[in-house]
Parts: sequence; structure tokens; C-alpha cells
Amino acid sequence: MIDIRPKKLDYYIMKKFILTFFMALVLIIGIVIIFDISEKIDDFVAKNAPLKLIVFDYYLNFVPYYVNMFSPLFVFITVIFFTSRMAANSEIVAILSCGISYHRMMVPYIASAALIAMLSLGLNLYVIPKSNEIRVNFEREYLKNGKKSDKQIDNLHYQIAPGIFVYVQDFNRWNKTAHDFTLEHVVDNKLVSKTTAETAQWDSTKQAWRLKNYFTRTYTDGLENYIEKGALKDTVIDLSIKDFYMNKKTVQTLSQRDLNDLIRIQKMRGDASVMYSQIELHTRFALPFSAFILTIMGVSLSSRKKRGGIGLNIGVGIALSFSYILFLKFSEMFVLTNTLPASIALWVPNILFAFIAAFLYRRAPK
Repeated sequence: MIDIRPKKLDYYIMKKFILTFFMALVLIIGIVIIFDISEKIDDFVAKNAPLKLIVFDYYLNFVPYYVNMFSPLFVFITVIFFTSRMAANSEIVAILSCGISYHRMMVPYIASAALIAMLSLGLNLYVIPKSNEIRVNFEREYLKNGKKSDKQIDNLHYQIAPGIFVYVQDFNRWNKTAHDFTLEHVVDNKLVSKTTAETAQWDSTKQAWRLKNYFTRTYTDGLENYIEKGALKDTVIDLSIKDFYMNKKTVQTLSQRDLNDLIRIQKMRGDASVMYSQIELHTRFALPFSAFILTIMGVSLSSRKKRGGIGLNIGVGIALSFSYILFLKFSEMFVLTNTLPASIALWVPNILFAFIAAFLYRRAPK
């Protein structure tokens, strides 16, 4: 049984791990910000974006998002860098020669990875959704690639409540108007009422839809049906304007509770955009877990002293960490193409790299 009681060696390795991680984080995020400024400076000038908003609304909220996105890269480079230096200085050999097993030496690494994973999970659940809301609003206002799309959305069919269905032939975001609007109420597989309208325009003051040239038919068990028609009518249903703007960026601004509620509602409605919500949900948990896998891989690759120094280890580390991030993004395509459910697709990179980590760990010098 491995003795996991803290020792001086544990504090030594954890100190190196955490300090190197934050140094890598500051260095790489600084480089990313410089490149981002050079790319977006024309938009800032053209839209007269205030310096205060650029700093506090955009870049202050830009940092948590990209820190979390590239956390696998930071973790892997950190482990590769300081473990390779320890191996080059014969510290790994000295540790193993003192009777400390390779498995025991991994304890401070795993403990440090757990701290980083909890930090990443905390950012995902509590910090990033709020910061994303501010950042996305800034992008919509001052950046070209963040501008709202005014194009039409075609053929929407939602179940907004049990037995209540809405069909819209097309929705124009510019004037917030739905054309060929249909509202159906079904009970026990029987159509109870059906309302059709030429257009339904969103009224933000009343939080309701204004139907134009509507026609309502209410069906009864007998031969007689009730018909109502008119030029204008306001109706309140469980469908708002924000449902037509839901996309990959907007789900990133939702808290965990709101995201879970949205997924439940979208599943009930049969909303195709539920895939974006599910991708966001599983990414929030899959990404922090990668800290453990990449830490084990990093130690296994860099704990042996190599004649060429640490350069090769760092090169391999960067290549593998970028391949993980790329594979994580590529796995989203399995969801978007309905090849795999999000609960499996977003965990495929972790599963694959876990097998690679186990293979490397078994081959590591002990």
C-alpha cells in the first residue's frame, strides 16, 4: 500500500508544478492577447470602442475563457518542462534510488492535477458563463465577427409545452417577425384547437406575440366547431425572442442551472439547437478531467534522462497537447452530424488519451 502522507518531496514537486503552470499560463496568455489585439485593433478603432470597455469588458473576460480552453496545453507543457529538468539534473534517479517508488512519486503530480482540475471546473461552472456574457455582448457591439445575424430562420417546429406545438415557416431576426405562424393544442392525440396567422411579431414591452390576420378553430366532440378570426391579437406563449437567437455563443453565457433547464426545454421542443447546449454541458466537465490524463502522460514521457536535453520532450509535449485540443474540437463534429451523442463524443478524446497515458506509464522507467 502506498503511503500518501505529505513529505518534503511532495511539497517540492507540487511547488514546481503550480509555479511553472502559472508562469506558462501568464506567458502564453500574454502572447495570445498580443496577437488578438493586432488582429482586432482595426475593429476597435472603426467602432470607437472605449479603452475602458476594451480592457475591462473584453480582455478581462477574455482571459478566463482562453485560460480554460488551453488548460490542457498549460498542464502538459508544465509537466514536460519541469520533469525533464528534474531528469536532466538526475533528481528523478535520486528519488527512485532513495527507495521511493515511481507510483509514490506520482502522488504530488496527481494532487497538483486535482487542484488544477478543480480550478478549471470552478471556472467552467461559476466564472466563465458570467464573463462570457460580458465578452459576447462586447463582441456584438464592437467586433465584426460578433455581430448579430439578421438572416431568416426557416421551418421551425417546437413543442413549447406538453401538447402545445408551434410552427413557423420563417423568422426574420431584423424585424422580429414570424411568418405563417401556427399554434396547435393537442390532448390525448386529438387536435383541440388550431390558430394560424399571417405573421406574429414580438412585442418586447408586453413580452407577447402580436398575431396579424389570425384564424382560430376550436374543435368539439360534436359536429359544431367554434371559429374566431380578426386582424390583430396578442398572445402569450412559452416562446420568446431569445429562443430564436440561441446558438453556440449564447449557451456559453448560461449558468449550469440555466443550461440544464435549457437542455430539458429544447429536448421537449425537439429543438435541433439542443446539440450546442449538450456540447457546452459535457465540455465543461470533460476538459477539467484532462488534467489527470495529460499529467500522467507528461511524467511518463519526460522522467527519463535524454542525451538531447529537454527540447525534444517539450516539442513532443506541445504536439500532443495541441492534438488533444484539436481532437476535442473535432469531436464536436460527431455531435453536429448526429454520429454520436454528446455524452459520448465529448469524452472520446479523454478515453483515447487515457489509453495512451496508461501505455506510456507502463513503459516509463521505474
